[in-house]
Amino acid sequence: MPESLLDTRVPAVLLRIDRNPFHHGTLGAVRSLGRAGIDVHVVADSTGSPVGKSRFVRQLHPPPPPGADIAAIAATLLRVAARIERPAVLIPMDDAGAVAVSRLREDLEPAYLLPQQPCAVPERVADKAELAGLCAAADVPHPLTMIPDSAAQAASDAWRLGLPVVAKWSRPWLLPAGSGLRSTVVVRSTQEARDLYLRTEEAGSRLLLQAFLPAGPDRDWFFHGYADRSGAVGGGGPGRKLCAWPRGAGLTAVGEWTENPQVRTLAEQLTGELGYRGIFDLDFRRCGATGDYHLLDFNPRPGAQFRLFADAAGLDVVRAQHLDLTHRPLPAGVPRPGRAFVVENYAPLAALRPARRGRELAWHAGDDTAPGRAMWGLWGAHVARRLVGRLRRSDASGPAGAHPRVVRQAAAPPPSLTGLTEPPATAPVLSEPTDDEKASSC
Repeated sequence: MPESLLDTRVPAVLLRIDRNPFHHGTLGAVRSLGRAGIDVHVVADSTGSPVGKSRFVRQLHPPPPPGADIAAIAATLLRVAARIERPAVLIPMDDAGAVAVSRLREDLEPAYLLPQQPCAVPERVADKAELAGLCAAADVPHPLTMIPDSAAQAASDAWRLGLPVVAKWSRPWLLPAGSGLRSTVVVRSTQEARDLYLRTEEAGSRLLLQAFLPAGPDRDWFFHGYADRSGAVGGGGPGRKLCAWPRGAGLTAVGEWTENPQVRTLAEQLTGELGYRGIFDLDFRRCGATGDYHLLDFNPRPGAQFRLFADAAGLDVVRAQHLDLTHRPLPAGVPRPGRAFVVENYAPLAALRPARRGRELAWHAGDDTAPGRAMWGLWGAHVARRLVGRLRRSDASGPAGAHPRVVRQAAAPPPSLTGLTEPPATAPVLSEPTDDEKASSC
């Protein structure tokens, strides 16, 4: 995209509250805006992160402290605005940031340029319990969802949905660090559902249980877009998740821009019904039995792989937001179906294969090589720490540190909604999920 299309007098501020040093989406936003001549300020924890090495970062700013309340987030952003000394386009890069910015709109204007969102919409769509109701109102398919109000009800709901089920915390950005709780897990017994519910107070939000839609070829899809001031959606498109990490339920390690009229229609239908304005990232899974595309997540911010959808005019969702908020027209680009996006540390072999229709790597770039070099060193140290931790836990669970296995008996809950006739006689206690049971929306 020619630099002249963007108002280079207006800087951009990227906000990331989550402490994830390997969030490649933040680097993608830095590069996209920086290449267009925009001064990019990053408000995030840069400790051990390759993002801070990018030559397109104008300045790094300390993020709000861990567990900061809304007032502390406001103070941080206003302090950054005072240093910049001119209005900036503010782009949250995670759900916690998007929710905070939505709540703080009146405090942040006019220091920041923000999409004119209907009240509380980002918070409603990010809340996974609220999302089920929003989908029902907009006639968008969504997995059957139950919200238990007791541990016994959680066990009953899990059985009625038909095991295995998906368990989610409705506001995953509230999960405390170091708790071991994950935003999404696959629950395989009624006892696991019961035990998980008992950690509701610790999690900070409601537990919900969803019918499990099995993974499979061509079933995982996503849609990235920007809804401008008129509600028109641009800057993105539909894509297929070809490889995930962790397997079957994690972030996109390899994705491909693939036209899909059904996914596009559902995305535009839901955002139009909500009056949504701004960047969004939707995750879908196609049901193998019915062929329906069920919305799994609505993220009111850029998805980590948003750079997949850089079109022939160079437009992506972060550039679309900057253009729209500075009252400049969005160029009419041409889609580039077949284009690929690869996260090298999760799919190194895919990064080496030829890409006939174009490809973007998450970390390596010819015009910005330092983050890619830094990533491999930091990633190697990260993997080594994880392996050492697993070995230590394995040693601790050996004969010297073994605990007796506890098997709990439970009365049969109400009949299964999926036609199952009897519950398992025994159910194991909640255990650490395996890699392919973890999930994160990126």
